[in-house]
Amino acid sequence: MRKILFLMMSAVGAAQPGHAVAQRPVGYPRSYDALIADARTERVLTVYGNADRSELVAVVAAFRRTYPGIAVRYADLGSAEIYRRLVAETRARRPSADLVWSSAMDLQVKLINDGFAQGYASPEKPALPARSVWKNMGYGVTAEPIGIVYNRRLIPDAAMPRSHAALEAVLRQRRAVFTGRVTTFDPARSNVGYLYMAEDLAITRDSRALFQAIAATRPVLSATTEPMLAAVAAGRQAIAYNVIGSYALEQAKRDRRLGVVFPTDYTIVTSRIAFIARNARAPAAAKLFLDFLLSRRGQTLLAERSLWPVRTDVRARRLPSVQARPIRVGPQLLVNLDHITRQRFLRDWQATLSGASR
Repeated sequence: MRKILFLMMSAVGAAQPGHAVAQRPVGYPRSYDALIADARTERVLTVYGNADRSELVAVVAAFRRTYPGIAVRYADLGSAEIYRRLVAETRARRPSADLVWSSAMDLQVKLINDGFAQGYASPEKPALPARSVWKNMGYGVTAEPIGIVYNRRLIPDAAMPRSHAALEAVLRQRRAVFTGRVTTFDPARSNVGYLYMAEDLAITRDSRALFQAIAATRPVLSATTEPMLAAVAAGRQAIAYNVIGSYALEQAKRDRRLGVVFPTDYTIVTSRIAFIARNARAPAAAKLFLDFLLSRRGQTLLAERSLWPVRTDVRARRLPSVQARPIRVGPQLLVNLDHITRQRFLRDWQATLSGASR
């Protein structure tokens, strides 16, 4: 586990005489009043997620103001740990998450497909793109681009490649300069890293040539985003490929050494999928929190921390439609988790790395 953030009722005031009573959101059915009452009886909501807690403080605070008396316990975990814990705890009939929210889209879809989620038709569903909802169980909450991060002292903004083809060309032409100075996810250790590379190949077979050019630089492979951003900021690496845009943009706000590019030929757009656990002990509170994340208010707050909204009626930065390649929430993501498919991909990637090093 990376870290756990507890936001308990004592910090916000439990429901006591004189405290504000939660109001049903405008446009929601009258039956929602009963859901709010049930959630207040449950009192504590447990969320397993892999968004940085700093990105969620404002969202959780606003949720608590909207629904006084409901505490939020947020466990900040890695995507693979979310999967393992939910499966193990559910099978052992131990307390687990009420709401599960992760950027590992394929693992989330597998959990849903394997029966670890329960259905819920959110009142916010009509405002969502059809591609972001699956079986009234999995809800894509964000629309986060995957980009390229670079050190602006090592590579001037005007010289930074703006497309995949341009990046490949620069890495080939200046291989000696970039040897040991490129970093990316290790697909063998990072589920999202594997997903992004698989999506690259699904979009264009030219990605093989780019992977070969990256491999030729003897890249530094990472299991998580943070070391890549730190290495580029410090100048140990010049370029980080396939970085989660929300993290990169937030870091770049604070560190002028970092630049972020979203490739103009295509940019993968991922979504953090949320679902209500099948055995949730606070299902009503989980539904309220999911609805809040999907509401215009929740989406606006997420956008302020570079978690770009999935809703199109929220003012936020967006990519042109011709550039964005959103990953659909659905069963096609299960293909990436097929054991034979994954092993073949990893063998090919390892062969590419080995061949480049000779």
